[in-house]
Amino acid sequence: ISIFFIVVNEFCERFSYYGMRAVLVLYFKYFLNWDDDFATTIYHTFVALCYLTPILGAIVADSWLGKFKTIIYLSIVYAAGQVIMAISAIHDITDANKDGVPDNMTFHVALSMVGLLLIALGTGGIKPCVAAFGGDQFQDHQEKQRGTFFSIFYLSINAGSLLSTVITPILRAQECGIHTKQKCYSLAFGVPAALMVVALIVFIIGSGMYNKTAPQGNIMVKFCRCVGYAIKNRFKHRSSHFPKRAHWMDWAEEKYDKLLIAQVKMVLKVLFLYIPLPMFWALFDQQGSRWTLQATTMNGDFGALTIYPDQMQTVNPILILIL
Repeated sequence: ISIFFIVVNEFCERFSYYGMRAVLVLYFKYFLNWDDDFATTIYHTFVALCYLTPILGAIVADSWLGKFKTIIYLSIVYAAGQVIMAISAIHDITDANKDGVPDNMTFHVALSMVGLLLIALGTGGIKPCVAAFGGDQFQDHQEKQRGTFFSIFYLSINAGSLLSTVITPILRAQECGIHTKQKCYSLAFGVPAALMVVALIVFIIGSGMYNKTAPQGNIMVKFCRCVGYAIKNRFKHRSSHFPKRAHWMDWAEEKYDKLLIAQVKMVLKVLFLYIPLPMFWALFDQQGSRWTLQATTMNGDFGALTIYPDQMQTVNPILILIL
């Protein structure tokens, strides 16, 4: 039963993240009045932060707070960031002369940057924890059930992504405002913010049913120390007087157990396959920036159906769910 709360939490969180991200570059361009290049730069800086902060989240969870508390605390930070983004998109806050244009754009920019930083910290910080926390709910003999969970978990991620990238562009296209009507970015950010609050509440409701493991030390730190010691020891004994070893990581045997060294060797082999991945992701994430901006110059009307520029990003989750 505890798995239900984790899956629903993940669905709502992914809806929140991808929904906000879908309209972000258009918010930069049309609300903050940034040019395409600067909007793209800030967009990709934000995305990069979202995928750097998982390292911090993993260290905090494994070494200090544990997965459960890390998810709770950083989800609060995450929700706060989403709420701040929704507030930053309300143009009436600084529109004293009621002309539909914010009088203090610096305020909106500052609020947006604070919101995005909190979101990056929150979404990145919980990213390495939620799936692992779900895996912790199963015993060692429940391999089949664990595999089923991860399939459903991945399905919930892409279902949340698909629905959000369909719905939030529609919300953005609505007009709202007290004095003058504008594209409703506040609503497009507000709904993801509400979903993040729901995600947090759902996760807390299931807290009494979870299997919570205590922090056991961060494996990433052990990994780095083991590699560092092997390199240091190898150069320290590079003289021909010392016999060669089968693998350079074997120079860590004086300090680290053979199981850890074997696992490090396997990780290093896998990392070799990761070399081309930065190029792939650099191109893939253009969907939310250059592709979306290019789509603004195109006619999205197909008879009674209108495809908004920021709905271009639905193709990926659709194909994942189909395949």
